[in-house]
Amino acid sequence: MDLSAARGALVQEARELLTAMEAALLEIEAQGQDSERVNAIFRAAHTIKGSAGLFGLDLIVSFTHVMESVLDKVRADELALDEALVSVMLRCGDYLGQLIDGIEHNEDLADPDPSTRSHLLDTLNALLGVPNSALAAAISNSEEPIHREDPATGGSEQWHLSLRFAPSVLTHGLDPMSFINYLSGLGEMTSVYVLTDGLPDPEHMDPEQCYLGFEIDLKTDADKKQLESVFDFVREDSQIRILPPSTKVQEYIDLIGSLPESPQKLGEILVAGGCLTQKELDEALSIQAANKSVGAEAAKLGEVLIQENMVQPTVVAAALTKQKRNEERRSQEQRVIKIEAGKLDQLITLVGELVIASAGAGITANKLRQSAMIEAVNEVSGLVEQIRDCALDLRMIPIGEVFQRFPRVVRDVSQELGKRINLVITGADTELDKSMVEKLGDPLLHIVRNAIDHGIESVERREAAGKSAEGQIKLHAFHESGCVVIEVSDDGGGLNTERIRAKAVERGMISADAVMSDSEIHQLIFAAGFSTAEQVTNLSGRGVGMDVVKRSIEQLRGEIEINSVQGQGCCLRIRLPLTLAIIDGFQVGVGPSTFVIPLDMIDECIEFSSVEGHDYTDLRGQVLPFIRLREYFELPAVATKRENIVVVKHGSRKFGLVVDRLMGEAQTVIRPLSKMFSHVKGISGSSILGSGEVALILDITSMTHELRSTTSQA
Repeated sequence: MDLSAARGALVQEARELLTAMEAALLEIEAQGQDSERVNAIFRAAHTIKGSAGLFGLDLIVSFTHVMESVLDKVRADELALDEALVSVMLRCGDYLGQLIDGIEHNEDLADPDPSTRSHLLDTLNALLGVPNSALAAAISNSEEPIHREDPATGGSEQWHLSLRFAPSVLTHGLDPMSFINYLSGLGEMTSVYVLTDGLPDPEHMDPEQCYLGFEIDLKTDADKKQLESVFDFVREDSQIRILPPSTKVQEYIDLIGSLPESPQKLGEILVAGGCLTQKELDEALSIQAANKSVGAEAAKLGEVLIQENMVQPTVVAAALTKQKRNEERRSQEQRVIKIEAGKLDQLITLVGELVIASAGAGITANKLRQSAMIEAVNEVSGLVEQIRDCALDLRMIPIGEVFQRFPRVVRDVSQELGKRINLVITGADTELDKSMVEKLGDPLLHIVRNAIDHGIESVERREAAGKSAEGQIKLHAFHESGCVVIEVSDDGGGLNTERIRAKAVERGMISADAVMSDSEIHQLIFAAGFSTAEQVTNLSGRGVGMDVVKRSIEQLRGEIEINSVQGQGCCLRIRLPLTLAIIDGFQVGVGPSTFVIPLDMIDECIEFSSVEGHDYTDLRGQVLPFIRLREYFELPAVATKRENIVVVKHGSRKFGLVVDRLMGEAQTVIRPLSKMFSHVKGISGSSILGSGEVALILDITSMTHELRSTTSQA
C-alpha cells in the first residue's frame, strides 16, 4: 500500500485542526473561557494524536499526550485557560506545525527544535504537578505510558472484572488461577470474591471441570483492551465482563462526544470511544443474531450491551446521542470531496482548450452558412460556457483562508510592541481564485505588520490625542465591478506626508520644488528601499517590503491604492480580478489587430466624437477622456469610415478607448506574456481566437494610471 497519499491527507488535516485550535484559543483570550471552545481544542489535539499514532509518529504522539493532560485539567476546572496558558498552547500549536512540516518533507524522525520542545514540556509538566526533568526524560526516552497520581482515587483506576470460565478450561491445560495471578501483575487487587453457586453435589463433581466464578476489583492504569487481552485464550467459551470505574465512565462519555463524525453505527462509536472492544461487539452482535434466529423479538444492540453487562447505560445513551447528532449533521451538510490541486489546474487548462475549439467551430459554421450546424454549434457553445463557469467555481475559495492567520499575527506583534489592538474581519466569505489566494498571504502580512508597527500609535500617544487606548485594524473584502477589493485600514496616525516628501528629496527621488499632490507623495512609499523609520526594528525599517508588495499585486494583474488622513488613519485598497484563467471578453479591432477588453469593465459603446483639438469627448454633459489605441500602440494608419468609443470603468473613473471595429463578446482564455514582453504597457496577457490568430488583452488598470498621470501633468 502506498502511504504517501495518506501522509499527505494527515498533513492537510493536521494543519486544518491546528488552524481551528488557534482560532479557538484566540476567541477564548478575547471573549473568555467557554466549554465548547475548550472541547474543540481538546478534540483537535486528540485527533492529531490519533492520526499520528497510526503512522508511528512518536514525537507528535508523546507531545500531544501531555497537551491533552493539561487540557483535561482545564475541562475539569482544575486549571484556568488564562492569557498565560493560551500563550503556551499557541506555542505548542506552532511546534506541532513544525513537526507537521517535517512529515511533509519526510523528515519526521528528527526533532526540528529540541530546545523549544523541552521548554514547552517543562511548562506543561509544571501545570500537571509532575517533576519536570523526570517526566520530560520519560517522554523522550521511554515508550512506556506515563502514570500520574489521580487526586480523586489516590492512584490508579479501579476496574471490576466478572469472570465465568468455561467448565472445560482445565481440560485444555489452562488454570484460572494463572489468569488471576497475571492480573495481579497489572495492578493491585483490592478484592477477589469467589462464586460457588455453580458447584454441584460432591458426588457429581468432576475434578477436571471448573465450577468457580470470580468477581475482582482491580486498580490499574491498563485500559480495557489490555485487560481483555489477558483472556484471549479462554474467551471463546467463557463469559468475561470488564466494567470500568465510575471515573472512567465520564471519560468515555467525553471521548465519545469528541469523536469525529465518521462513525455512524452505535457499535462503531462505542469501539472508537474505547468503552467497548471489538471482541465484545462481535459477541453482542452474535447474541442479537441468535435471538432473531429463535424467533424472539429482536432487541436493539444498545439493549443487548446493557443486558449483558458489557457497557453502562449512561455510556450507551451518550453514544446514541452522538449517533443521532451525526446523522442530523450529515443530512444537513453538503458532502465535500478533496481533490489534488494539480488535477484541478489540468481541468481548467482542458476547459480553456475546449473554449478555443468551440469558438473555432462557430467560425467554421458561420462560413458554411448551414443553419442546422450553426444551431448545433450555438447549443454546444452554451454548454461549454456552463462547463467553464462550473470549472472556475471549483477554483474559487473564500479569502477567509488568508484572513484566518491574522488574529494570531496581530496578537503576537501587538504584545511585542506593547500596543493594544483589536482586529475586525469582514467579508471573509468573499471568493477569489485559488491561485490568487495562495499568493496574497505574504503581501497582506506585510501590510498588516506595517499597520501595527507604523500606523497604530502607542497607548500613551492615542490617549493624548483623544483616541481610545485600543487601536483598530480592519480587514474587509468585497466584490466590485467584476473585481475583488481588499481593504486594510487602521485608525492610527496615518502617513506623515511631510516626512515622506523630505525623505524622497533627500534620496534624490524628487526635486525640492516639485509640485505633487498628497496622493502622489504617498505612492512614493512603494519605491524600492524607501523607508521613513527612524530606527530599524525586528518588524520594519530596512526599506524592504512595500515595493515587493506592489510588485506581487501587479503580478496578479491587480493594483494597490492608498488613502491616508494624517492623525486619523490609513487605508490600503487592493483591487484584483476574480480569476486569472478564463474571462468574458469583448473583442475590438484596430486595423488588422484584435484586442480583448474584460467585459466586466465595459460600461457602454458610443459613436466616436471629440472636442476639436482635445483627447476627450462630451458624454451627456460630462467630460470623458479617451485613448486612441492606434496611437497608443503605434499601429500603422489605415483609412476607416467609422470609429467607435468603448467606455470602460475602473473603480470610480471612466475613460474611453477609440477603436475601428466592435466585434462582440467572446469567452477568452488568458495566456500569460513571456518575460520578453513584461515591459509592454497596456497589455496584461494574450489569447488565441477561434481563427487561430492571437489577440492581446488590454490592461485597463495600467491605462487608468497612465491616463491619470498624463491628465495631472497637463
